[in-house]
Amino acid sequence: MKHILTDIEGTTSSISFVKDVLFPYARRALPAFVAAHGQEPAVRRWLDQVAAENGGLCHDEMIVETLQGWIDEDRKHTALKALQGMVWKDGYGKADFTAHMYPDAVQALRTWHALGHAISVYSSGSVPAQKLFFGHSDAGDLTSLVSNWFDTEVGGKREAASYRRIVEALGVPGGDVLFLSDVVEELDAAREAGLDTVLLDRREDYPQPRTGEATHGHARVESFAEITP
Repeated sequence: MKHILTDIEGTTSSISFVKDVLFPYARRALPAFVAAHGQEPAVRRWLDQVAAENGGLCHDEMIVETLQGWIDEDRKHTALKALQGMVWKDGYGKADFTAHMYPDAVQALRTWHALGHAISVYSSGSVPAQKLFFGHSDAGDLTSLVSNWFDTEVGGKREAASYRRIVEALGVPGGDVLFLSDVVEELDAAREAGLDTVLLDRREDYPQPRTGEATHGHARVESFAEITP
């Protein structure tokens, strides 16, 4: 049985939801969140890390401005992802939004899980944010479908070493893992680590189809319904 390893943004879920809903919400809510929770150890550790990496910023307001700049840049920083996850938890808890999931992804994940395929998630968003995403999706709580969660603490998504660490954690040969992503460079890294790969090329997220050389030789589909593990 194949072990399914899937990305989220652009794969199970639309890029627009993350870009147009989650990121702006975190940007707006960060100042009030830090003011209310900045002295809690779980929050302080990440604020202090950002401060240390930026010349010892001394005021939380300055740290927040730095974080907001990173959101604007779509920077993949572990501290930012952790803090965004905490802010989103508040948003999900207040039902300010639910997480978009493509219906074909929901159906496939449920079917694969029922058939006995293990499913893991690897996203640049923090593991807590991933669990919130799947736990508060348009289709309800999907966390029971996922066995393992991985974020950038295992390494960058365009680095083969990250996928080797994931395979080691899963305890299966690389060839037994099928990685699904919309980013060709991530798939290249996974293939280098010995994983099987499929490129999700959704028209909603990529109006201009990526075919031929643009796929870098990865199998290409436009929907989870086209994937047979």
